[in-house]
Amino acid sequence: MTSREFQDRLTRRAKRAGVTLAPELAARLETYLRLLETWNRKINLTGLNLTEAAPETIDRLLIEPLIAARHIPAGTTRMLDVGSGGGSPAIPMALAVPSIRLLMVESKTRKSVFLREAIRAIGLEGADVAASRFEELLARPDLHEAHDLVTIRAVRVEPRVLSNLQAFLRPRGLLFLFRGTTAADPSETVPPPLAWSATYPLLESLRSRLVLLEKRPVGQPRVPRGT
Repeated sequence: MTSREFQDRLTRRAKRAGVTLAPELAARLETYLRLLETWNRKINLTGLNLTEAAPETIDRLLIEPLIAARHIPAGTTRMLDVGSGGGSPAIPMALAVPSIRLLMVESKTRKSVFLREAIRAIGLEGADVAASRFEELLARPDLHEAHDLVTIRAVRVEPRVLSNLQAFLRPRGLLFLFRGTTAADPSETVPPPLAWSATYPLLESLRSRLVLLEKRPVGQPRVPRGT
């Protein structure tokens, strides 16, 4: 597929989802996806069809994160992505909001090497990779309550996991959970100091949704977004 063909398909998928792509953003997304395709031949980064840039692949890896990025509050400067794998949703989200400093956490060495190469190839300033399990980062005081946003998609979400992840969030910071239709909505089972804030649809074609959890300051009640 030529670059022009890819850009046409990407633009159509974005338009269908109500997303407007600036030419520079579209070009960097193409660079990222083509690099992902090259590396995926060597190591298993994703099971999606990258060779033909299938509509589902573009929707899942690029469009869905761009829609989620709309829900990033103004003033967000630091983002931590857990279980980054092939770099989506973290990289497209960071490209959509250039002011964000991104830290991707990936325990598998070869995947973390790919993520560093992706950062270099697309010129993603302020981004870094931690090649470790996120639980190991709990021993780093400099990361405690240091992030406005934590994102997680390909990691099993349990109360214990959420309790650990909230340590990285500032008070009033948000945890973005990317969920499918079969995944339970944790709105009623969130461990404090986290609390459910909102749930938004992402892509109808994927039947996906975004669950927002907010870290409440101690002693303050939960106030859902939009109220």
